[in-house]
Amino acid sequence: MTRRHESCRACWKRALVLIDLRTLLTNMLRDGLKSYYPQALELAGQDLFAPLGCQFLLKWPSLQELQKARTESVRKFYYAHNCRRMDVIEKRLQAIGQMKPLCRDRALIEPALIQVKMLARQLLQLGIALKEYDSRIEHLFTQHQDASIWQSFPGAGPTLAPRLCCAFGSERSRYQSALAIQQYSGIAPVQEKSGKNQHWIHRRWARPHFVHQSFFEYASQSMLHCGWAKAFIQDQLARGKTYPTAIRALAFKWQRIMFVCWRDRVPYNETTYLQSLKQRASHLAHKLDQELPKAA
Repeated sequence: MTRRHESCRACWKRALVLIDLRTLLTNMLRDGLKSYYPQALELAGQDLFAPLGCQFLLKWPSLQELQKARTESVRKFYYAHNCRRMDVIEKRLQAIGQMKPLCRDRALIEPALIQVKMLARQLLQLGIALKEYDSRIEHLFTQHQDASIWQSFPGAGPTLAPRLCCAFGSERSRYQSALAIQQYSGIAPVQEKSGKNQHWIHRRWARPHFVHQSFFEYASQSMLHCGWAKAFIQDQLARGKTYPTAIRALAFKWQRIMFVCWRDRVPYNETTYLQSLKQRASHLAHKLDQELPKAA
């Protein structure tokens, strides 16, 4: 494993710890607001951990303080934090004046208010750190020897391409076959037998969750950028598969393609893959040929 890949992988691991911490702090913040200031869940934006949400709570940590503020000050705050939809802003401004406090007991409000401000400050700092990790990961990935391979997969983009790169690594001896990465990531299903007649298939419970989720998310995203991937999912759903099962089946298929590209150090080529499907008389190739006249 190259030092650059090792550094990129280390950044991902630390960023994941911060993301988990951000989730924990956001849940604590939401619970704290529900106890005395539930209106903020609507007024502070969809993501409480975002700068808009945190700055809103630090500026107006209670409904009483918010209602004392000038309407124009609140309007300017939203606008300064990239909330530019005037219909949304005006709706919120009108609602503020009509809101009633959930609790007026200062003995209950003040401890919760202190906690809310503390959590908002922590989430702001976490956001800054995560941006630094994102910048570092982007820098390391663009210099990685395998960057062109992972950038070639449709829909990978700046977020998923580095994750796929970290999942496979740089050491080619790590995985001897596509099945190895399919089993390690938990995408490959587990088959169990008991006696002569009992047989069942289920998900692999012991798996690296981030690696598993990376392949799952990529498969889901690829449908928006790859015609055969979309056709594959439609075919799976038509056969009665659930959506998550269909996505895992697509991820399983992508992993075989990725393994060959990774092993041979070549970027993914859609034309080459479609030609191979036709040569093998694949059901998927036949389905794509049927859909071409419809698209025309």
